[in-house]
Amino acid sequence: MNAERRAAAERGEETALTFRERLRFYTRLILLIALLVICVPLHFIYRLFAYGSPFPMWFLGLSARIVGARVKRVGTPLRRDVFFVANHISWLDILALAGASGTAFVAKAELAEVPVISWLCSLNRTVFVKRENRMGVADQINQLRVTLADNWSITVFPEGTTTDGQSLLPFKTSMLSVLEPPPPGVMVQPVLLEYGAVAEEIAWIGDEGGGNNAKRVLARRGTFELKLHFLEPFSPVEFQGRKAIGARARAAIEAALMTQLGKPLRVFKHDVVPVRYNAPRDQVPLE
Repeated sequence: MNAERRAAAERGEETALTFRERLRFYTRLILLIALLVICVPLHFIYRLFAYGSPFPMWFLGLSARIVGARVKRVGTPLRRDVFFVANHISWLDILALAGASGTAFVAKAELAEVPVISWLCSLNRTVFVKRENRMGVADQINQLRVTLADNWSITVFPEGTTTDGQSLLPFKTSMLSVLEPPPPGVMVQPVLLEYGAVAEEIAWIGDEGGGNNAKRVLARRGTFELKLHFLEPFSPVEFQGRKAIGARARAAIEAALMTQLGKPLRVFKHDVVPVRYNAPRDQVPLE
C-alpha cells in the first residue's frame, strides 16, 4: 500500500479496495470464519472435561497466520508466573503473542468494539480497560490479579495506543499496579514486537477506525515476518514500585528496537491522551 493511501487511512478516510484486494479480504475472512466454526465447538467440548483449553491459543495463532503473519520467536518466553510488557503496533499483536505463548492480555477498550476481533480476544480472557477511567482502576487491577492467577501469564501494552513500529511512547504504568507488591514468584519479561519493513503498513494509528485497519490488513498481498523478541526477564522485587518496573522494561524494549532498526527512534506524530503525549508540532519525524 502506497504512502498516500496509508496517510489517508490515518486521517480517518475509508480505504477503497481494488478487485484483487477485495478477493484477498473475503478469502481470508472466510478462512477465519471456517477456523472459528471448527475451534469454538471443540473449545467448549474440551471445557466439559478439563480446564485450560488449548483451542483459544491455537485458534489465535492460526488466525495470525491466515492474516499473513509468519511469527518467529526470538528468545524464550517464560511459561508461567510472568507479566509480559510489550510495545504495541496492531491488533495482530494479540493474535501473535497469544499463539506463541498462550498469554492473556490487557487491551484498550476501543478494541472491544471491533467486530469479531473483540470476541476472539475474549476467548483468551483479554481484560479490556478504559485507561482514562481513574475511578475504575482498582477494579481493573483486581481483574488482572484474577487473570494472572488463572492464566499464568498476562501481557500489557503500556504505551496507551498502537504506534508505527518506528517509535516508542512513554509508558503509562497504572496497570503495573498489580505488581505493587509483586505476587510471589512472578517475573516481568519485556517483549519487542518487530514487523520489519511492513510495520507502517500494518500499524493502526491516527484517526483510522478499527474496521478499516482490519480491512486493509486482510486485503494486503502476501505474507510478512513478525518477530517476537522475548527479552531478558527480571524480578519486580528488585525495583521500587510500578514506575521503576515500567522504566526498566521500557529501556530494554527501546534498546532492542533501536538495534533492530539500526537508527534512532522516530518522533511519534500523533497525540496520545492516555500517556499525556503531545506530538511536537515543529519537528519532522525522523526517516
